[in-house]
Amino acid sequence: MLEALRRQLSESLFERVAGPEREKHARRIHETPGPRMFADDRPIRHVHADHAMFIGGLRALLLQSLHPLAMAAVAQHSDYRTDPWGRLQRTSLFIGVTTYGTVEHAHKAIDRLGRVHEHIHGTAPDGRQYRADDPHLLAWVHVAEVDSFLRCHQKYGEKPLDDYDGYVADMAVIGEALGVVDPPRTTAELEMRLNSYRAELKSTHDAREAARFLLFKAPLPLLARGPYAILAATAVASLPVWARIPLRLPYLPIAEATGVRFAGHVLMRGLRWVTG
Repeated sequence: MLEALRRQLSESLFERVAGPEREKHARRIHETPGPRMFADDRPIRHVHADHAMFIGGLRALLLQSLHPLAMAAVAQHSDYRTDPWGRLQRTSLFIGVTTYGTVEHAHKAIDRLGRVHEHIHGTAPDGRQYRADDPHLLAWVHVAEVDSFLRCHQKYGEKPLDDYDGYVADMAVIGEALGVVDPPRTTAELEMRLNSYRAELKSTHDAREAARFLLFKAPLPLLARGPYAILAATAVASLPVWARIPLRLPYLPIAEATGVRFAGHVLMRGLRWVTG
């Protein structure tokens, strides 16, 4: 009975994260012969295979929302409110293909995303024009994502990684292919680049609404709401204080260092059991 429950939970989880065609995508990614962008021993393969990516992905979305132009592009062109799982599935497929797929498939995915970015442009609520293929905005999205995946793996990854600089360098390969100019290749460069954006980050109505939706209003079955609440609390606790204030998110250092951290590790162990 316990094994049947585990399988049921695993199927439900993977269907939401990877979509109904997950098995077909997995076979194409892992079984297609040909050279890969990253060798088997590269840090990016280690980090992206870990369940801490669930926390890192949510943290990245919260952090990225702080740039008014990046958030305007999401608010005006994304269907994250009406189809949040579809967006998650497309993102997870892109990460899977670029991390583990053949060079040919990876570059096709990168080119496809680049063509999508070409059609995303408009005017932000503050009157500024934006384009999703603007290298400056692409770099913000990139560094926020890399920082989130890295930090959440450091805190909640099952097996520690000795070469986090290597992970940043691996992600730079994908970032550069997407149009990021001179992406950071070490953790020190990553921190410097991330901090260079802080003067541009602001509290906007769209960012606060996105945070509320992601943390409190995500469409979930009843049984998933408890684990998701832990995931949300863990993602918020991993954000720096300067990122929480504009999103009006709480800072509770004692609770975060004890209860939230413990609950996050329990959740990760639970997810690893569910997925076998």
